[in-house]
Amino acid sequence: MLLGSLVALLVVVAVAWLAWHLTRTPAATSPAAPGGRPGMAASGGGAPGAGGSRGGPPTTVGVAVAERVDIPVTLEALGTVVPLATVRVRPQVSGVLQQVLYKEGQAVKKGDVLATIDPRQFEMALQQATGQRMRDEAQLDAARVTLQRFQTLLKQDSIARQEVDTQAALVKQLEAAVVISKANEGTARLNLDYTRIVSPISGRVGLRTVDVGNVVGTSDTNGVALITQLSPIDVEFSIPQDQAAALAQQTGRAAMQARALDRTRSTVLETGTFSSLDNQVDTQTGTVRAKAHFANDKGQLFPSQFVNVQLQLRTIEGAVTVPLAAVRTGTNGDYVFVLKEDRTVQLRTVQRGQATADKVQVLSGLQAGERVVTEGADRLKDGARVTLPGREGAAPTDGTPAAARQGQHRRQAASGARP
Repeated sequence: MLLGSLVALLVVVAVAWLAWHLTRTPAATSPAAPGGRPGMAASGGGAPGAGGSRGGPPTTVGVAVAERVDIPVTLEALGTVVPLATVRVRPQVSGVLQQVLYKEGQAVKKGDVLATIDPRQFEMALQQATGQRMRDEAQLDAARVTLQRFQTLLKQDSIARQEVDTQAALVKQLEAAVVISKANEGTARLNLDYTRIVSPISGRVGLRTVDVGNVVGTSDTNGVALITQLSPIDVEFSIPQDQAAALAQQTGRAAMQARALDRTRSTVLETGTFSSLDNQVDTQTGTVRAKAHFANDKGQLFPSQFVNVQLQLRTIEGAVTVPLAAVRTGTNGDYVFVLKEDRTVQLRTVQRGQATADKVQVLSGLQAGERVVTEGADRLKDGARVTLPGREGAAPTDGTPAAARQGQHRRQAASGARP
């Protein structure tokens, strides 16, 4: 009985010792045995490979080169397209509308006939005025012949001077009557021409407001047609009062380029020139009204359309520029990380200048040709070591750092070597 208990106790002790030996011995002997088996590599999960002897592996970053380019200085504002002329065509005489010769939305030219009014009553009036003029001219001719005869008789002392003077006055009276008759004939002819309603400007006709058979007149509110001139065309916009002085100085010099963009500012609708600037500031909005002129040959601009106006004030030549992502803002102002030849970065304070859609001007702190970090700068400090994509020591394509990848291999080898 006692012998059996002793044997069982020895078996338990042997099993416990064996278990402790198998689980504790690799971890205890691995750091002190650099020549040990691959399975005895560091069981700490690859910490030395991930952190490195200098606090971590190099960070993979993207870089760009500071370049010298010309930067356009622009002024942007919201504008409204306004036509150069809008005319509501009304008839000059009253009558029955006989023809409508235009289509809605049609482009017309100056002098094109838009509609006609029944001309018969105006033709009769012209004939009457012409007959009156011819009768007065005939009476005038007869009076002049009589005056010449009286003057001849007066030289022969065969007629009294009073009769001669009376005949001369009659001639002048008939001359005035002829003038009046000619004026009446011209008025009648003009009214006959007004039965042909023509376009006073070139442009596009709006929707039709009258039909054939309607009686139209000079007092009609809607008129016969509404014509809007579309080419050329203007865009009115407002600028801040702080920019008015700079813009006024440019007025009268070389034509400033103006661009009209759509509401998303992604498409240039038309390119034109700056036209004029108002002479006072709106006290309610603190802005000054301005106007730009566009040819609008393609018809991209439409009256009352809202567009974004981009006015080029001047051009900064030879400016040092970097991508917008390269310039960061800290407690001490703007700064960039400059890549040095030894693959380390230097934090450098810079002064930001004019910006464009994707680049920014650096006024001081950076020279053209220097390389700056554009990606991965949030993980950097001054003096940090970096690596570039596609270079030796760069991160693998899956984004895993090289040191971490080596640690993974050691852990896999250690786990595979365990019995």
